[in-house]
Amino acid sequence: LDKSTATSLFKLLKKYKPETSAEKKERLQSMADSGKTETGKKPVVVKYGLNHVTALIEKKKAQLVIIAHDVDPIELVVWMPALCRKMNIPYCIVKGKARLGQVVHKKTAAVLCVTNVKAEDKNALNNLVASVKTNYNDRFDEIRRTRGGGK
Repeated sequence: LDKSTATSLFKLLKKYKPETSAEKKERLQSMADSGKTETGKKPVVVKYGLNHVTALIEKKKAQLVIIAHDVDPIELVVWMPALCRKMNIPYCIVKGKARLGQVVHKKTAAVLCVTNVKAEDKNALNNLVASVKTNYNDRFDEIRRTRGGGK
């Protein structure tokens, strides 16, 4: 992903960080103090984890999949672009699993996915999806020929 697109992607992801364990503890404590049992509506956050993201792609719930370039062993994620293409879900590859990990308060994260966003961020997500589709999903045959060595 080029630098400007990556910057806008990480700005969007920063808005949808999941809560930290300290924030969760505080939220649950305040709920216990007030005596509430229902949690309210489900928060809109970034989803992460290989199995979770794979399930979301298979259910076509993912709107954008972000894959780290330095996953080791690479076999963990090498099949994911093919699955995203098959399911017609936009995907991109960014530098650094540590950068993805920072978004979700972990050391590293191999993949992230955006399932839905708030109304004010729909336009930003649509711009990212359009950019990513032209750079990754639509250029698959061109990229495959140059990397594979075949004609």
